[in-house]
Amino acid sequence: MATDQEFEKMLRAASLRVTRARIAVLNAVDARPHADANDVFDAIHQGTDSISKQAVYDVLTTLVDVGLLRCIKPSGSTARYERRVGDNHHHAVCRDCGKITDVDCAIGQGPCLHASDSHGYSIDEADVIYWGICPDCTATKLLTQSSSNTTRSE
Repeated sequence: MATDQEFEKMLRAASLRVTRARIAVLNAVDARPHADANDVFDAIHQGTDSISKQAVYDVLTTLVDVGLLRCIKPSGSTARYERRVGDNHHHAVCRDCGKITDVDCAIGQGPCLHASDSHGYSIDEADVIYWGICPDCTATKLLTQSSSNTTRSE
């Protein structure tokens, strides 16, 4: 986890003023990767800071705009935020519980940026989301199936 001093340097390097709200949002997203705006707001209010929900949304938008945060929008989910930026990684999303996990690009440096047909676009980012069932939900399903099979055989 980054320190407040590191966040201050990041904000200044992005030509942003260092504010209590920006530091609080960066800390909340750092501690909870893939959090949505409500999660960020709740995390800030569990601590000592107290900023409005609108301020959280405004700060998130600003930090995404300057590249200090990344926003991902899995289908059927609210926008999620993370500090891992600039490496064009992807995500795996659990269909059951909604858990989101980072997935590094499959081969070498950003092969997904080499589209079979770019249609003239200068591609600089790819947004790949793998959908499936996370290990915890798979284990729960297997346990439930095992329990129901045991009950039937008795």
